[in-house]
Amino acid sequence: MITIKNYIRASSLQEAYDLNQSKQNRVLGGMLWMKMSNANVNTVIDLSDLGLNTITETEHDFSIGAMVSLRQLELDEGLNRYSENAIQTSVRDIVGVQFRNLATVGGSIFGRFGFSDVLTMFLALDCDVELFQGGRISLEQFCAMPKDSDILVRLILKKTPGHFVYSSMRNSKTDFPVIACGVSFFDNTYHFSIGARPGKAILLRDTTGLLSDGITEQSADAAAKWVAAQTPTESNLRGSAAYRTHLIEVLVKRNLMEIGGKMHGNPNQAE
Repeated sequence: MITIKNYIRASSLQEAYDLNQSKQNRVLGGMLWMKMSNANVNTVIDLSDLGLNTITETEHDFSIGAMVSLRQLELDEGLNRYSENAIQTSVRDIVGVQFRNLATVGGSIFGRFGFSDVLTMFLALDCDVELFQGGRISLEQFCAMPKDSDILVRLILKKTPGHFVYSSMRNSKTDFPVIACGVSFFDNTYHFSIGARPGKAILLRDTTGLLSDGITEQSADAAAKWVAAQTPTESNLRGSAAYRTHLIEVLVKRNLMEIGGKMHGNPNQAE
């Protein structure tokens, strides 16, 4: 059980940042995973008054505030049109609608949880994060950083033309994923984001040339085996390391074949 002494609705990002410098304080977010922890927290910092709960679409990108709910991601027409419904697919099995109405993008991304479908999906996209002190950096760079006391302000998803697919394997529909897999093709490169290893998601790019002549059953199978061999896995209660490695091969191949079908149907979108 978590015990909280003080609650403050921050009036500015500066105030939130200053409060968050104490190791005894925490940013509140949706307070869904936090409430399951055992901790004594001096002050929780609520960002609800800072206007970070909107998705703004421009000609070149989407700005997704840290307080945007997973349900907003699921329903946003622009995001799902651009991502070919991959973003909707990535969140639709996260517990239930009531949960997704509360859980926030910022909590999912900043926590860098191994089980995070949200982190796995956005890592496969051309995406940056904006930090209050750290500024704008790539999500890939952010994932590699140790956790600190900065404030995640928003995600910036660039509208880079491409194709995108997401899939996961769960032991039951609303459980954490045993393995999660986002595959994308943009900037003439295939990107593979693998999460729930059970460690946090990692990003691989195809440097083998296995797919240089296009996606076929044989090339997809070879690329999937390469991704599985490059991805460290471990065992936990949901599955063994060997099972996860097997699932990576299966999901990467399926996702690649789906992308191949999209390319055939829309030959100019990603080229």
